[in-house]
Order: sequence, then C-alpha cells, then structure tokens
Amino acid sequence: MNSEHGKLYIPEHVGIIMDGNGRWAKKRGLPRSVGHTYGAKTFKTITRYISRQGVKYLTLYAFSTENWKRPLEEVNALMKIFRQYLIDSLTDFREDDIKVVFIGDRSAFAEDIIDLINETEEVAKDRKGMQLNIAMNYGGRDELLNAVKGLCRDVKENKKSADELTEQDISSRLYTAGQPDPDLIIRTGGEHRLSNFMLYQAAYAEFYSTDTLWPDFKAEDFDKAVLEFNKRNRRFGGV
Repeated sequence: MNSEHGKLYIPEHVGIIMDGNGRWAKKRGLPRSVGHTYGAKTFKTITRYISRQGVKYLTLYAFSTENWKRPLEEVNALMKIFRQYLIDSLTDFREDDIKVVFIGDRSAFAEDIIDLINETEEVAKDRKGMQLNIAMNYGGRDELLNAVKGLCRDVKENKKSADELTEQDISSRLYTAGQPDPDLIIRTGGEHRLSNFMLYQAAYAEFYSTDTLWPDFKAEDFDKAVLEFNKRNRRFGGV
C-alpha cells in the first residue's frame, strides 16, 4: 500500500463485486432493470469517491460471462444501460483524470457497444489519475484459459520451454497485465464468494463482504471496508 490517508493506509488496488441490484428493486416492488439503473448511478458516485481517496486502481465487476444466462429482458436492459453509460463516460470522470479501461471479452457485445468501448478508452488513455477497470463479459476462468492458450502457443513456437514458465508469464497474459494485484476485494449484497472474479489476482487479497445492496452502497460503506482492511494482518503465506 503506497498511499496514506490520515492514519489509514489506502489499498493500492481495490476490486468490487457489485451485487444486489435485483434484490434492491424487488424489495421496492420494482422491475430488476430499475435496480440496475440505480446501481449505475452508484457506480459513478463511488468511483469518483474512491479515486479521491488515493486508490490507484479500481476494478468493478459489471457483467460476468455467466450473466448472459439471465432472462433476455434483463440482459437487454443491461445492454441499454451500458450503452448510455458508455456515451456518458466520454465526458464522465474527466475532471478526476480517471483512466477508463475495459477488461473481458468484448467481442461478444453488439458492434455499437464495442465501438463505444474503444472510443471511451481512446478518450481516456492519456489521463494520469486512478485507473478504472470495468469488467464486462469477464470471467476469471475464461481469463486464465486464454492465458494458458497463449503460453501454449509460445511453447509450440519455441519462444519458451514449458520448464521456463513462471508466475510472471501467467500474470503478463491476464487482462490486468502490468497492474498490481488487488489488495482488497469488496462484495456487496451479503454473499461470501468470488463468483469467478479475478481468481488468479485475488490469491492474497483481503475479502470484505457487506450486507448493503449495491444501489445503497455509499462513501461511508467504502470507509468501513478500508477500516476493516487496516485491521488485517497480511502475511502473504509467511508467519
């Protein structure tokens, strides 16, 4: 942790599994799509707040490889929200100098969404502030499979021998290549599992679960997670 905020150390890289949009809507007798709309608002507010706390990398789990299995109506509603977010993101976060990067297999999205993703990254590529990784059509197992395929090609083409492969070779093939592994992973909605999120990178991340549903997640909820993070004794397998 390189940043310090008062007496608290701020994690360099934070991952958030944004869970609970559907349950938030159901509690209010609203369609699940309304929960996703409110969740998108929280996404923007929290991203700005976390950036201002000194976090260097923030990875938000927006849409998993498994989310395509949801009802078509919900998937279509999510795609509509993504489109609007991407249009907004061409100007969003500019004042905070936030660099926006998308991780995951973007090839599965409609062509107009892919174009918007590419444009958003291009507009933000020279920003020097926090890097925001938005995980869309992302799955930790799929990420590892692609890394292994790439390494197999290297071995087959005699660029490396199998015995020479290292952990760094795997890391360099991940979507987060060149970034530090997450120090803290937060999951909203009360569940206690990674759900295929950053499986390799999360080996020594501290996990924090809160019952707060994502649309209700606020700055003080993030602060509680950082307070808990500061109480942990991170030994990385040592004594």
